[in-house]
Amino acid sequence: QVQLVESGGGLVQAGVSLRLSCVASGSIFRINTMVWYRQAPGKQRELVATITIGGITNKADAVKGRFTISRDNAKNTVYLQMNSLKPEDTAVYACNAYIWTNWYSNGDYWGQGTQVTVSS
Repeated sequence: QVQLVESGGGLVQAGVSLRLSCVASGSIFRINTMVWYRQAPGKQRELVATITIGGITNKADAVKGRFTISRDNAKNTVYLQMNSLKPEDTAVYACNAYIWTNWYSNGDYWGQGTQVTVSS
């Protein structure tokens, strides 16, 4: 089975930086696109950033210029560097990945999420 585990969240003041990590483990043959989502209480889940296996990235307009997504394929890990955090960034951040567990099986997997709270 495959498991994704996020870490790095916390309670910080506005303007501070955090770096989130998401590590995939288990029976993994190949990880394609990895994605960071976030969801604040009472709001819909939104896409934050994506990165392909080749390193092509896309980011939501709300985080452009502040957040950077990256990955380490050797470690099956995706990162989200969050700079100049704002109160509106407060949310549970979860990673998602499309993973091949062997040559014939694949699926969409989610982590449990990590809480990011930005105070002002």
